[in-house]
Parts: sequence; structure tokens; C-alpha cells
Amino acid sequence: MDDPELIELYKQYHSQGSSWSEITKSIKDSGIIDMEIYILANRLFMIMEVDESYSSERKQMMDAANPKVQEWEKLMWQFQQAPPGATRMVKNGYRWNRYINYNKLIKNKY
Repeated sequence: MDDPELIELYKQYHSQGSSWSEITKSIKDSGIIDMEIYILANRLFMIMEVDESYSSERKQMMDAANPKVQEWEKLMWQFQQAPPGATRMVKNGYRWNRYINYNKLIKNKY
């Protein structure tokens, strides 16, 4: 949402050591090794490093079965808005779009 107070509160929930331990555990249990969330104005961009056990379908099933994750998602939804064209995704429970990297720079080549 384009509300400076909500954006600051969102940042507080995600600041170092403030995320709920159950959420951090569910992230790690799904095969996510590291996660970074960037913010620009009222848009978020997330980068995840995952291991071979990770799949978005498996993560979605794990999250749906975890009441604490559902509580967190409900709390976080007040800060988020679906990106343009994401009506179907939101209806199906997705909050993030999957983007395809079509131009990855090779480390030490540029």
C-alpha cells in the first residue's frame, strides 16, 4: 500500500530478529537457504537462494497446513497489494509473482 506508516511497520516486522521464529523455521524447512526482500517506494522484490528440495508448490502446501504461517500471511496482507494483472494469482493464494531472469550477468565478466 502507498502508506508511509504501513511501510515502516512492514519494515519493523521484517527487521533483523523481529520475524516470528515459526516463520523463519517454515522458510528453512521448505528448502530456502537465504531470502532477501528489497523495497522501492511501495513495491517489494524478493530474491531467494534455495536448495534442491525446494519447490514453490511444496512450499505453498506446507504454508497452507501451518496455522502460524497463515496467521503471518493474514497479518502481512494488510501491507501488500497484488501487482497489476495478478487477480488470478491472488485468488489462488499467491502473493508474489515469479519472474524469469532473461539476462543474468556472469560474475567477473563485466
